[in-house]
Amino acid sequence: MSIVNQTPTPVQTPLPSKRKKKPGIKYFFKKCSEQKALLAMSVPFIIWIFIFKYIPLYGWTMAFQDFKPARPILEQTWVGFKHFSFLFTDPQFYLVLRNTLAMSGINLVLGFVTAIGLAVLLNELRHMPFKRVVQTISYMPHFLSWVVAASIVSYALSMENGIINIILTNLGIIKEPIMWLGIGEYFWGIIGASDVWKNVGWNTIIYLAAIAMIDTEQYEAAEIDGASRLQRIWHITIPGMKPVIVILLIMNLGYILESGFEAQYLLMNPMNMDYAENLDIFVLKYGMSMGNFSLATAAGIFKTVVSFIFLFAANHIAKKLGQARLF
Repeated sequence: MSIVNQTPTPVQTPLPSKRKKKPGIKYFFKKCSEQKALLAMSVPFIIWIFIFKYIPLYGWTMAFQDFKPARPILEQTWVGFKHFSFLFTDPQFYLVLRNTLAMSGINLVLGFVTAIGLAVLLNELRHMPFKRVVQTISYMPHFLSWVVAASIVSYALSMENGIINIILTNLGIIKEPIMWLGIGEYFWGIIGASDVWKNVGWNTIIYLAAIAMIDTEQYEAAEIDGASRLQRIWHITIPGMKPVIVILLIMNLGYILESGFEAQYLLMNPMNMDYAENLDIFVLKYGMSMGNFSLATAAGIFKTVVSFIFLFAANHIAKKLGQARLF
């Protein structure tokens, strides 16, 4: 029995991988010099943001004072978190917070679903004249002020000759006209439908731009493989829009407590007030009508802090899931 001597192969230790150096200050200035035209164009906007968005933040000190007008801000009576304590123990605050979150959630869901759906449908249209007509009709309400739009909504929901009651009565869905704006439970749905009617056409623009960036060869290859139109939409169009959808979702979550002001204020009446009053109207009522500027400022700070939390949380979740993100 022969024994074959085999020399053991040496174990090769992997070379340490060179870590990529993070771009330094030289790289930053190099990029600035390469993009100096873009930087020059952005300077006016940076100045505008600084003057109108950041300098006024000193007014937040009113939330920690018993603010009295016509008295210098440093001579006010400091009360600490008194107004925040009152805010979080006031039942009316939780009522308007509920209304704000409900209307924001409805607007967010309906806005995304309808805008994405309309963008996909417009992309599938092959009759260009009809496509332009649909786009024009859907864009037009966006350019109406809410004063005009609220008048149209009120007239459409009127009990006497409103088009909504006429259609529903003729179809046999309801037996007699309904006072839509007089029933508080209907107000959130009315706001959501009104927001869709007014902004759906405008919101589709960015989705149509995202669809236009998809490589047409993917559609051609899918068509050769026998994919139906619905399969091409589901497996090519929707995934191609995904990065834009995620970015817009993150940005809109940052405005979760911005449910609007004009629509609620103009369509609100004593019968639906418990469902119509949101944080913006709450701030206006306490700040301007009652002169309690400190409490109104505390509510505004609360809204800003919650918006920041939602924005950073949504961006962090998108980063963990490997999706497109803001930063």
